[in-house]
Amino acid sequence: QVQLVESGGGLVQAGGSLRLSCAASGSIRSINAMGWYRQAPGKQRELVAAITSGGSTNYADSVKGRFTISRDNAKNMVYLQMNSLKPEDTAVYYCNADILGTYYSISYSTYWGQGTQVTVSS
Repeated sequence: QVQLVESGGGLVQAGGSLRLSCAASGSIRSINAMGWYRQAPGKQRELVAAITSGGSTNYADSVKGRFTISRDNAKNMVYLQMNSLKPEDTAVYYCNADILGTYYSISYSTYWGQGTQVTVSS
């Protein structure tokens, strides 16, 4: 079945950059919206950025001007370029996608990746 796998997390100093990738695989007919969420210790999971199948984007106020979401529809991948990182960006980052998963499916379902750790030191 459908799976999402994130990569690209790591440890970086404040002011540095990281690029996260998420690959969708399995029985995929089509993908609608895709996005990135994050969850810091003791806090709720929050939306970081989202992108529609047509390329329209939406960002959390805290990351506007620093993060950029993009996608490659041919490869079923979504990316998050993170620049000017701050210690408060430290969290586990998760990708998600609305996917029509099989040839006989008639509606989209939401899938989540396992998460990748991003740690920003001061």
